[in-house]
Amino acid sequence: MVLIGRPLCHALAGAALVLAGAAAAAQGAPVPGRGELLYDTHCRACHTEQLHWRDKRAAVDWRRLKQEVQRWQAAARLSWSDADVVAVARHLNDTVYHLPQTDDGVAALPPHAPAAAEVRAAR
Repeated sequence: MVLIGRPLCHALAGAALVLAGAAAAAQGAPVPGRGELLYDTHCRACHTEQLHWRDKRAAVDWRRLKQEVQRWQAAARLSWSDADVVAVARHLNDTVYHLPQTDDGVAALPPHAPAAAEVRAAR
């Protein structure tokens, strides 16, 4: 049996508590959805909030928002699926535009599904 000094024992116990607290905090953090992850990875660098809030924005309804996402992902040669386009459009709509969504098959997709779940479902 290895005996350790009291200061080292307290330090190890403190470190264990910090790690446990960090793990608990990480578990409570919301998992970003696929649309948010795609937008953050491929779009955010060029698209600021000012772009989305400008007076002459192209996305004036749900259909046009999806078209704009489709257009820009094609221009960037990202080869997104229709589900990816809808996921990014939904993320933008939830966070910026707040447009009414029409019944065009979007309702069949789960709202705000975490990216990990969508990846598993696609397999």
